[in-house]
Amino acid sequence: MDYQIKAFKIISILEAISFLVLLLIAMPLKYIWDTPEMVRIVGMAHGILFVMYIIGAYFMYEKLNWSFKTLAIVIFCSVLPFGPFYADKKYLPSN
Repeated sequence: MDYQIKAFKIISILEAISFLVLLLIAMPLKYIWDTPEMVRIVGMAHGILFVMYIIGAYFMYEKLNWSFKTLAIVIFCSVLPFGPFYADKKYLPSN
């Protein structure tokens, strides 16, 4: 497998995990137990990974000759908690 596709897969997985950690761990810590520190740390990491995901999706759009509709779906998946996992399985070549 091409290193660019492998790199995007890694970014995709990390972005999805960071989003889930933000939603399921950091946000409850902030709003239920009044401990906002984790939101700052995980939120920053997630923000960086999100930007990398969007840029990577554009590179995959060009590299894999995706239609604009496919690019839009992959980008939309980035705002869904398990979306990047779906995009990875559906639109990226395996292996």
